[in-house]
Amino acid sequence: MTAKELRTRYVNFFKERGHKEIASASLLPENDPTVLFTTAGMHPLVPYLLGEKHPLGKRLTDIQKCVRTDDIDEVGDNAHLTFLEMLGNWSLGDYFKQESISMSFDFLTNHLHIPPDRLAVTVFEGDDMVPADTEAEGIWRSLGLTEQQLFRYGRIENWWGPAGQTGPCGPDTEIFYDMGKPCCGPDCGPACSCGKYVEIWNNVFMQFKKEADGSFSGLKQKNIDTGMGLERILMILNEKTNVYETELFLPVMTKLEEILTQQDTTLPERDKRIICDHIRALSFLLGDPKKISPSNTEQGYILRRLLRRIIRLFKKAGIHENYLCTLSEVIILQYQDTYPELKENRDFILEQLQKEYLLFSKTLDDGLKKADRYLEQLGTGGTLSGELAFKLYDTYGFPIEFTLELATERGCLVDMDGFYQKFKEHQEKSRQGAAGKFAGGLADHNEQTARLHTATHLLNGALRKVLGTEVFQRGSNITSERLRFDFSFDRKLTTEELEQVSAIVNEAIRNNLDVVLEEMTPEQAYEAGAVGVFSGKYGDIVKVYTIPGYSKEICGGPHAKNTGELISFRILKEEASSAGVRRIKAVIGAE
Repeated sequence: MTAKELRTRYVNFFKERGHKEIASASLLPENDPTVLFTTAGMHPLVPYLLGEKHPLGKRLTDIQKCVRTDDIDEVGDNAHLTFLEMLGNWSLGDYFKQESISMSFDFLTNHLHIPPDRLAVTVFEGDDMVPADTEAEGIWRSLGLTEQQLFRYGRIENWWGPAGQTGPCGPDTEIFYDMGKPCCGPDCGPACSCGKYVEIWNNVFMQFKKEADGSFSGLKQKNIDTGMGLERILMILNEKTNVYETELFLPVMTKLEEILTQQDTTLPERDKRIICDHIRALSFLLGDPKKISPSNTEQGYILRRLLRRIIRLFKKAGIHENYLCTLSEVIILQYQDTYPELKENRDFILEQLQKEYLLFSKTLDDGLKKADRYLEQLGTGGTLSGELAFKLYDTYGFPIEFTLELATERGCLVDMDGFYQKFKEHQEKSRQGAAGKFAGGLADHNEQTARLHTATHLLNGALRKVLGTEVFQRGSNITSERLRFDFSFDRKLTTEELEQVSAIVNEAIRNNLDVVLEEMTPEQAYEAGAVGVFSGKYGDIVKVYTIPGYSKEICGGPHAKNTGELISFRILKEEASSAGVRRIKAVIGAE
């Protein structure tokens, strides 16, 4: 089965069961401070999971582009990826566990023809706060799964959320495929990392709300949120042992092999996989309709990290030419029919890859000079400290292999234990940050963030009035305290321009205008002058929020009902975000 056939078969299956197809959202999440990227299909649906009415109803399905960097160290194994396509279906207060599990099982066994005896499932085993999910277990038993196929785990494996301290959460049931390997021991199961089981689908049952005192109450609107990895299920259907053997990676893996052969060199298999995974992720990130450039902060930093890892691996193989664009062209050509934004933004993708390659080459050269200086000061027989070796790696992107080679040439040693200790500390800090940053989804959505969200609409409209209609939103980040708004513009705003923007927003607030919601087709929205990312594939109906005279945008919400709720608006700072993108931080509610 091809990837195109799988995408079509999945969406049609759920359409036939009353679901409406929705568009794949941007990889840069709207107004969600908990994540850098869209890591799951649920992020664009946050307002609707919290009770907002979706224009297409209560049953939805889609194929969502996702980027995940919290397990980046696992990339290169058989199944973990940075960029992936997530097949998803949702029930927003409609069906629940029985239908959700039954549909998943039906699709896998009757439509993809996966033998039921090759499946294994996990369910929540319960604890002193929430009872075991005997309902989900009973449904799986009724579908014919045996005791040997059922596994019970605790919160780490089979519980979702809440994203913040309080909010929606619940048990999940995960579906695994048995790869046919022998068990690694008596405790072998889906939670084991031996490779016998590969997770393919997760059904989350949002049925509880965690309260501030730590207790759990039942949710008024119970939701279903599922996600199945396209790459993994394609690997299984085509009887491959890893995702890199599927059609999704063969073109770029083949091109990489050609480059290595042409340069008369080679790389370990895992390194080749990392290069192909990262260039695919980079092509989609740079090609996103909202556009993002490599930088030293947040999303831009992740791009820079992926890029520099590829360049390091090429240099490790002794390749000093820039093949980033060559590999990216393969990805663009392969995916452009499914994701037209890659073709539309091709020039930007290649330009950024070329620019970053030249910049990092200079950084590596600086690192080489610094390493030479460190080793000269040591003299023959000295030992370079782990701290300095890590500084070369972290600050200058200087591979530890390069440091070792230089040290050996000069008759020096490197404190590798010290280096790995520093590396471990760095990883731990990253993971701690990811635990908060990538928890994802339903944190910080309250009346204040709804008002701040409305302020971003007014700010966007004001910027377009003052600076011109070439200004477009490039991203936003909202917490309960402030808003941050990124927009396309190529210079610093003057004091007068900032004062004009603030004046327009505050005028709209003083006028106590109702925020008007209308539902219409994307074509009608466009004709009415609404702004939004029109290059994506929307559903048949979209929500358009209008603040008369100031703003008209396609958006999912949530919003204030009246501009007067914002009280006042004040810009704290205006600065560069990345090349061609400016950033404004602002607050509301303080005179």
